[in-house]
Amino acid sequence: MNAMSFETETWRAAGEAALDAAIALRRAIHTEPELGLDLPKTTAKVRAALAGLPLEIREGPSTSGLVAILRGPANGRTVLLRGDMDALPLTEDTGLEFTSLHQGAMHACGHDTHVAMLAGAARALCARRDRLPGTVMFMFQPGEEGWHGARFMLEDGLIDPIPDAAFALHISPNMPTGVFAGRTGPLLAASDVIRIKVIGAGGHASMPHDAHDPIPVLCEIVTALQAMVTRRISAFEPAVITVAHIQAGTTNNIIPEDGRLLGTLRTFNERTRTIAHEGIRRVAEGVAAAHDVRAEVEIDHGFPVTICDGRITELASRTAKALFGEDAWVTMTHPLMGAEDFSYILQKAPGAMVFLGAAPEGGDYRTCCALHSNRMVLNEDVMARGIAMHCAMAEAALSGDLEL
Repeated sequence: MNAMSFETETWRAAGEAALDAAIALRRAIHTEPELGLDLPKTTAKVRAALAGLPLEIREGPSTSGLVAILRGPANGRTVLLRGDMDALPLTEDTGLEFTSLHQGAMHACGHDTHVAMLAGAARALCARRDRLPGTVMFMFQPGEEGWHGARFMLEDGLIDPIPDAAFALHISPNMPTGVFAGRTGPLLAASDVIRIKVIGAGGHASMPHDAHDPIPVLCEIVTALQAMVTRRISAFEPAVITVAHIQAGTTNNIIPEDGRLLGTLRTFNERTRTIAHEGIRRVAEGVAAAHDVRAEVEIDHGFPVTICDGRITELASRTAKALFGEDAWVTMTHPLMGAEDFSYILQKAPGAMVFLGAAPEGGDYRTCCALHSNRMVLNEDVMARGIAMHCAMAEAALSGDLEL
């Protein structure tokens, strides 16, 4: 029996032993969700969960995130394990007994479970510190939901030196429970924010010819953007533009002076991204000019593409199968259009993000409420597998199972 197969039993047992504490921590965080870069209550819960462990804690000025460092007896490689901490700005409607107490904030993306699994892994790895041939960084990161928390933590110098390998788990209710999934190369898309303001001239709704109505122009821009994607971007280089918010006017009988739309652009490479940016500006300004109004276009660069290193992904596949059997791993055939700021870490260090299926008990993963739904619920028992996976990945990356 080799070292990995021997430790699989240890890590499976450690995950099961840590499950009750992980569930308690997850529910405590879920009850008090926080948004953005400053999460004082969540960070306090993390500190309490790590209290008494032989960890060096680093914090920076830009966020309430922290990096907990576990140094083994040998000064070998460094591996980073990451869990994001922030919630989403929506009101929960799950009916859970530990439902959010904060109107307009909910852990609808599973970050509460990510924190709980990472804290459980920290405690399990600390218990076996004397066997670690290197260093483990536990990155508890705020501001993943569009706030660039990972980039800020990098800029604050909290992740120094850059690790030899990095690994993150992301819960998914739309996968079979307990199954891990990942792929080499692009996993998630680059994400940019589109803001377009159309400026016309207001007037009486009964006399639109005496005004310059921005509303039909906004509507025409929305449909023209979809045509632009299909006619200017190759079908083999996917891009998605979604307009998710339109705002204009105050009442039924007034044509407003201006209106705004807000949307997102998702792409998988910089060439497609550039073509889409140029096309958005050209379409919005051109359609506006055709109607004798003016368009102002702003595009905010968001997260880069999440690109997984083949060596780390292969290690994750072997580790998941060694822990839980051949059926515990699925190689994804294509990337997803979601986005992740773990991409900033993967720009610096070889690493991978892996999904962990957590379809609720009794539910069908193909139809149950997805991430970012106000009704999203999870099977908490899979956190035992997540804890075991974190531990086994850290050990494998440090012990030489990975060629870097």
